[in-house]
Amino acid sequence: MQRFEKDDHTIFWGDALEVLAKEIPDKSVDLLFADPPYNIGKSFNGTKEKWLSEEDYLEWSYQWLALCLNKLKDTGSFYVMTATQNMPHYDLYLRKRLHVLSRIIWYYDSSGVQAKNYFGSMYEPILFGVKDKNNYTFNAQEILVEAKSGAKRKLIDYRKPVPALYNSEKVPGNVWQFPRVRYRMEEYENHPTQKPVALLERIIKASSNIGDVVLDPFAGTFTTSSVAKMLGRKSIAIEVEEAYLKIGLRRLQISSHYKGEELQREPKVYEKNTTHIPTLFEAF
Repeated sequence: MQRFEKDDHTIFWGDALEVLAKEIPDKSVDLLFADPPYNIGKSFNGTKEKWLSEEDYLEWSYQWLALCLNKLKDTGSFYVMTATQNMPHYDLYLRKRLHVLSRIIWYYDSSGVQAKNYFGSMYEPILFGVKDKNNYTFNAQEILVEAKSGAKRKLIDYRKPVPALYNSEKVPGNVWQFPRVRYRMEEYENHPTQKPVALLERIIKASSNIGDVVLDPFAGTFTTSSVAKMLGRKSIAIEVEEAYLKIGLRRLQISSHYKGEELQREPKVYEKNTTHIPTLFEAF
């Protein structure tokens, strides 16, 4: 385990379970966003994220979820993503320990879906919960979107005491449409499951304030921390893969060099599977 920090931004290079248990104080985090491995066989820098069984994966998941809940302040908010087949298990676990306020669908167009014998997935679920449903941050005015129905057609809302045009803006619903981060896009990094800046921007604006602490236990391309920094929040990120650690050091401007190497954005390449890719179970 190794720690890197500059100003109000900290990166831990190590296993999420170990770092959460030993390095981050309980009730110290205002907003937690978690995008863990989905256990669907993707390759992360040569390591295949596949557990021996679903039971093993869920046992690991419940361990880090419990640790994350301990880190949240009583006024904190928790957003968690996972594969569609795993979210029912996460939901059942978390609804006993949090107030689940929204079950969000991140929808995207995907020309790459090649399912032939069932309906391929075109979305990823996000669970949004809080510890105290009467005391949490939700900055509705920071995330307003265009109201496309009544306001565009200049309809009158006669339900109001004084009839007036429908509002031209509204708080987003629970179906969010953001493009996936694709090869050759400006924000693309060499990572198979990078999440869009726009998605994290909505979450961080809605559920934290300037100066709050945002934690991401599976940092990947460090989009969460990067957006947190852009919006004036503090950040803590955990990443186990050294290749992705270097992305974080560069994006957060914590260091310009690592082990004598100048940190630059790497050429955009597709990861190819090798003959045998060790699984996360084998790696740890």
